[in-house]
Amino acid sequence: MYVFLSVVKKNETVKEAMEEPHSVSSPRRILSLSKKKRASVSFSDSDDKASGFGLSGEHGPKPSEVYGFVGSITIIVATVIFFTWAYVPEHWLHAVGIYYYPSRYWALAVPTYIVVTVALALAFYIGLNFLSTPPPTSLNTLFDEFTRDPSTFSPLGEGDELPIEPIADIPIEEINRLMFDD
Repeated sequence: MYVFLSVVKKNETVKEAMEEPHSVSSPRRILSLSKKKRASVSFSDSDDKASGFGLSGEHGPKPSEVYGFVGSITIIVATVIFFTWAYVPEHWLHAVGIYYYPSRYWALAVPTYIVVTVALALAFYIGLNFLSTPPPTSLNTLFDEFTRDPSTFSPLGEGDELPIEPIADIPIEEINRLMFDD
């Protein structure tokens, strides 16, 4: 019975707050920003919490947010390590106690290889598209297995409403006449 009354009380508070034009509603509290009254905050009852810590499955960070945060931190750390390896003199690294690291040749070679690989992949992709596209003089650019000729229909009468014509392709002759004839 107590749970039912607290739910009814909570629903009434939410309805009152939603009726006001300047209110912000959240599952945890209701904040009224109305000019009529002073700002008030009402918190939900502690008995309404289902779990021990008051957290449900709806709250908390989303996995995509966590992965994005971890990914951004990893990128920053990897960038700092890369620039330290590429630009700090060897005697400074030896003074810190770092004696084994890859050759400095790879600091320039790996980014160069990556850029060249991406450029060649884009050129290859564009070339494949050119090879698979029919030439502009081919009728395959105008007609295919999905081409529909416009159907001829007769209007019912002058007083009746005309139906919407079915979807069809406009013939190339009609397009040329509309665009190029004066």
